[in-house]
Amino acid sequence: MIWNNIVRTTIFPSLNGPGIMGNILIFVRHAYILVMGTDRKPIDLIIIHLAFSNLALICNIEIADMSTVFHQRNFLGDVGCKVVVFLGRMARGLSICTTSLLSMVQAVTINPRMTLWRKLKPQTAGQVLPYLLLFWLLNSLVSSNLLHYIIAVRTVNRSGVDTYGRYCYMTPSRLIVRWFFICLMTLRDVVFQSLMGWSSASMALHLHKHHKRVLYLHGSKCANNSSPLIRATESTLILMACFLFFYWADFIFSFHVGSTVTHNSILVVVQNFLQVGYAVFSPFILFSRHLYVAKH
Repeated sequence: MIWNNIVRTTIFPSLNGPGIMGNILIFVRHAYILVMGTDRKPIDLIIIHLAFSNLALICNIEIADMSTVFHQRNFLGDVGCKVVVFLGRMARGLSICTTSLLSMVQAVTINPRMTLWRKLKPQTAGQVLPYLLLFWLLNSLVSSNLLHYIIAVRTVNRSGVDTYGRYCYMTPSRLIVRWFFICLMTLRDVVFQSLMGWSSASMALHLHKHHKRVLYLHGSKCANNSSPLIRATESTLILMACFLFFYWADFIFSFHVGSTVTHNSILVVVQNFLQVGYAVFSPFILFSRHLYVAKH
């Protein structure tokens, strides 16, 4: 029990702290560029939205975890539980959708041959807003069942696979309702991860051809002197790889915990970290992207 409290109150927040600060800095940096800068790019608004989604996800996990540590399982009440769990699910979905949009925009930017997708690419920051509104509507629909079925824990001995941080839980629903929302979440993840995977593969292939062309024309000495656009694309690929790693690690780990009906506190902490791992590390990848651009 002492070790569990140390992990929850010290180690886990110390990992999330840099993620919170990193996302705040990314948000402020791009908001300043968008408002005060002369060169307002669509990608700035996309990154602002990604930082906001990641920040909301990390804070949601922190609220859930700290409430368990201090045994304040009912301090939110039914309304608080509905809001916190709903926003947590929304933030996760928005992060997936926004990361996919970022990948698609970068792929279209670097590859001029993608004429069909180029017509859908937002040319100004204002043209990004319909995409973001669509993401909010979609994820509100996917998470809408939580507003009805999530309630606060009434007894300290309640446990189950549908418990959220031991302070809220999902009441039983009809099988058709449960499967409907599971299918919606699965469809969303499959569609956006497929777009992410396709755009990442396209960027990787384009970079491979670019490096071969540079080696052929200028020799290996100049191969590393790639343009800021190429550097930004490489960092976007790292961002996609980071997302896919944490997404599937969380999926496999959650499936294992759920199938074995394990409720060890340490496993819950590991699961929470996998859920927020991408949100914690992504701002530092974005920082490296700007460092690359600044060098040129």
